[in-house]
Amino acid sequence: MLPDIEIARNAKLRPIVDVAAGLGLSMDDIELYGKYKAKVSMDVCRRVKNSPRGKLIFTTAITPTPAGEGKTCTAVGLTQALGRLGKKVMLCLREPSLGPTFGVKGGAAGGGYSQVVPMEDINLHFTGDLHAISAAHNLLAAVIDNHLYNGNELQIDSRRVVWPRVVDMNDRALRNIVCGLGGKTDGVPREARFDITVASEIMALMCLAEGLDDFKERVGRILVAYTQSGTPVFARDLKVAGALTVLMKDALKPNLVQTIEGQPAFVHGGPFANIAHGNNSIIATHTALGLADYVVTEGGFGSDLGAEKFFDIVCPYAGFKPDVVTLVATVRALKLHGGVALADVGHPNPEAVRCGLPNLDWHVHNIKNNFGLPVVVAINRFPTDDQSELDLIKKHCEEAGVPAAVSEVVARGGAGGEELATKVLEILERNEASSYKQLYDWDLPIQQKIEAVARKVYGADGVIYTDLAERQIEDLVRLGLDRLPICIAKTQNSISDNPRLLGRPMGWNLTVRELRPATGAGFLVVLAGKIMTMPGLPKIPAAEKVDIDALGNVVGLF
Repeated sequence: MLPDIEIARNAKLRPIVDVAAGLGLSMDDIELYGKYKAKVSMDVCRRVKNSPRGKLIFTTAITPTPAGEGKTCTAVGLTQALGRLGKKVMLCLREPSLGPTFGVKGGAAGGGYSQVVPMEDINLHFTGDLHAISAAHNLLAAVIDNHLYNGNELQIDSRRVVWPRVVDMNDRALRNIVCGLGGKTDGVPREARFDITVASEIMALMCLAEGLDDFKERVGRILVAYTQSGTPVFARDLKVAGALTVLMKDALKPNLVQTIEGQPAFVHGGPFANIAHGNNSIIATHTALGLADYVVTEGGFGSDLGAEKFFDIVCPYAGFKPDVVTLVATVRALKLHGGVALADVGHPNPEAVRCGLPNLDWHVHNIKNNFGLPVVVAINRFPTDDQSELDLIKKHCEEAGVPAAVSEVVARGGAGGEELATKVLEILERNEASSYKQLYDWDLPIQQKIEAVARKVYGADGVIYTDLAERQIEDLVRLGLDRLPICIAKTQNSISDNPRLLGRPMGWNLTVRELRPATGAGFLVVLAGKIMTMPGLPKIPAAEKVDIDALGNVVGLF
C-alpha cells in the first residue's frame, strides 16, 4: 500500500464550498482558507444549536502500544462507511500538534484510505489555531512579568507565578527555566517553565467554551499567580481578558475539511488526553450535531483517558448525551499486552492474544459499567493478522455479549468499515434514549473524586498523595475550588500510572504528586505518576524523515 501522504495527495478532493453546501451552508456561512479548508461562522454555530440533534458516536481504544491501534483511522473510516450506507454523517476530530508530528508519532490525520484531507495542511500549520493559542497564552505570561517589572501593584509573589509559557514542540530543555536574567531592564529573575501548547489552559478554554462571550469570561477566571499574602491573582486583575480573546476570535471558529471519500469533518482543538482533557471543541461538536444525523467523534488514547474526560468533563459542560461507543482494538496491541515483544507481534500467536484480552475487557467494563453506554468493538485489521486471532477476539466479545466487527478501513476505506457501521446502527436503532451517566458528582470532596476515577476507571487499590499534593488540596478547599471536576494527567501506556504495567494491572496504588487549578477551563489538573506537560523528542525524531522536494512537495511526513 502507498504511504499515507501519497494516498492523501492522490485523493480527488471536493471543493470545500461543495462540502459546505452539502451541510446546507452558503458562502456567507464560511470563510475560505484556500480551496479545501474553511472556517465556519459562529453565526452558524448559534443558529443550529437548537436544531434537532444527531446521534453522537464516541470512538475510543484499548491501552495504546507502539504497535498502533488506529483509533483516528477507525473514526474516519466509520464516518466514510456511514456515508456509503446513505447516512448524513459528520466527523469531529482534534487538530494535530507539531510536537508529536515531528517527534514520535508522525502525522495525526488518520491513515491509509481513511484520512482527513488536505493531510499535509492539517498536520502542519492548518488554519493557525495552535499558533493563536500560543500567542494568547504567551501574551498573558509576558503581561505577568511586565507587571512584576513595573512596580508590581498587585503585590504578586514572583515565587508563586503559576502561569507558564508554551511552545507547540517537544522540547525537554524548556521544562524548567529561569527567566528575567541579565541587567536591571531585563525583568525580575524567577524560576518558570514551558508546557507544550496543547496542554495550555487556553487550548482547554477553546475546546470547552460555548462561544466568544463565554470564552472571554472564562479567560478572566484564569488563575495566574498568588500575592505575597496568598491571595489568588486572576487574568481579569491584569486587564487582558479582552486582548487574549481578540487573538482567539478566529481560532474559536470550527475548521471544515473532508475525509478522503468526501464526508464533512470538523477538525478543531487539540488537547492531549494524557496531560489535558483530550477532546475536540464543544463548539464543533454542537454545530455538527445540528447539521448531521450522525456525528462521529473521538477522544485521545484509551477509555481511561480521553473517554473518561469526555464523559466526566465535556459532556456535563456541553449537555452531550453520547449514544454509543466504538472501542478500537488490534491483534498486535493485544499481543503486547499479552507479553509478546514488539518485534514478534507480526507472528501468529493466538495464545498471546488470549493473554492480552483482560486489557480489552477492562475498557469494555469502563464504558458499560462506569458510564452506562453500549459498546461495539472495532478490530482494526493489520496485514499480518492471522484469521484465527481475529476469530478469537470476535468469539470472546460475542460470549461477553459485546458486538464486534473486523474493520479494514485503512486498506479499503469506507467499504472496509461497513460491517462496523452496521453494528453501530443496529445499536442506535434499538436504543431510543441514551443511558449515559457521570462517574462522580462534582460536589464531592477532591479526594473522593480522585479515588472514584482511580478505583473504578483505573482499577487501583487506592491513592497515595505526596506532601505537596496534600497541601495543594488544602489550598484548593480554602479558595473554594474543590467543587470542580478533575482532569487526571497520567501515562497513556498503561491503565495504571506506571507505563511499564501492561495488560490489566492489579495490586497497585495511584500516586498523586501535584494539582494545578485550571479555573478558567473549569477543572483541576491532577498530575499522577511521572507524567510531564512538556514532552521530549525521541532519539530519532520523526523530523529526520520529513523533507521537501524541488517542486514543493512534502515527503516523509507520515
